[in-house]
Amino acid sequence: MQLPPKVTERAFARLAEIGAADQGQALRVAVEGGGCSGFQYEIALDAPQADDLILEGHGQKVVVDEVSLPFLENAVIDFTEELIGARFVINNPNATSSCGCGTSFSM
Repeated sequence: MQLPPKVTERAFARLAEIGAADQGQALRVAVEGGGCSGFQYEIALDAPQADDLILEGHGQKVVVDEVSLPFLENAVIDFTEELIGARFVINNPNATSSCGCGTSFSM
């Protein structure tokens, strides 16, 4: 059984703060081939599609397409603020290695 990704309260709170749902947008998390480790995350605001998995909280939505879903099984989508900046991050237990910036990984 495939476990969907989880979204933290911080990530939903940040989406609410920027007004994503008010604009009809959701946070899209996708996995694409490329990057320095083989796969890379694509994170953007986008409109939900009919075949997306929709994760909801605080009136906000995070969506994952069917192709990306197996790569994000049991991952955690979070939001972090550090000295170098604020960003959405993915903690992916399926990744065997990742690059230093965290946007690229291998399985």
